[in-house]
Amino acid sequence: MDKDDSGRWLLTYSDLITLLMIFFIVLYSISKVDAEKFKAVAESLNVSMGSGSSAQMNINDIPGGYSILNPSGEADSNATDDHKEIMSIEAIKQKIDQFAADNNIENQLLSSIEERGLVISVQDTLLFDSGSALITANARAILEKIAVVLSIAPNYMRVEGHTDDLPIHTEQFPSNWELSVARATNIVQLMINNAISPDRLSATGYGEYRPLVANDSDENRYRNRRVDLVILRSIYDTVEPGSAQALGHPVDLSDPAR
Repeated sequence: MDKDDSGRWLLTYSDLITLLMIFFIVLYSISKVDAEKFKAVAESLNVSMGSGSSAQMNINDIPGGYSILNPSGEADSNATDDHKEIMSIEAIKQKIDQFAADNNIENQLLSSIEERGLVISVQDTLLFDSGSALITANARAILEKIAVVLSIAPNYMRVEGHTDDLPIHTEQFPSNWELSVARATNIVQLMINNAISPDRLSATGYGEYRPLVANDSDENRYRNRRVDLVILRSIYDTVEPGSAQALGHPVDLSDPAR
């Protein structure tokens, strides 16, 4: 071996070590930014929902599972991205459930996680007078608190109105269809007035035709009279109007990467 070449491997080795060091510094920097973003979100939620000290929600308290946000605001591309998002569906659900418990409305404000996303179900007695689509003053205050939490997520949100099977026939609402749509639309307008972008929202009225349980008792009819706020998982962005698919760039939902 040429005496002049004997130390060249050290140069290559040192370059490699330097590159590795830079790589790990970049990884650390990215994780640090995400932690700070989450801290800001957590503080905002605690203050807005009346939880007292902004330090109550710690980054280590966030549960795992289906996620609803990501740092870029784009749709999730694979399962790994789910764990890198700012706040999970479970975290929002936890906040909504705590708010319901603090205000003794657990039987009227319910949340559940479905395949399509987070469903926040609000009984009609908490929102409207019988046969009316006007949001009561007390309900408006509750919905404004919920809107603060939901405004943080970039996901599409669907407001779905539901009734029981008892017929209604008034000058304003010839059927339960009109009543359910009007209720959903009025809540959409309230959400828009509370910092939720209108391009994220849609209103749907199902009337009596999507009951939770059979309309065969007063108790069951009570359960069916509700408004559902559905926070759709970002995988469903591709089937919403205005998405890449609707604009002529179809996305294959069968792609396992999604």
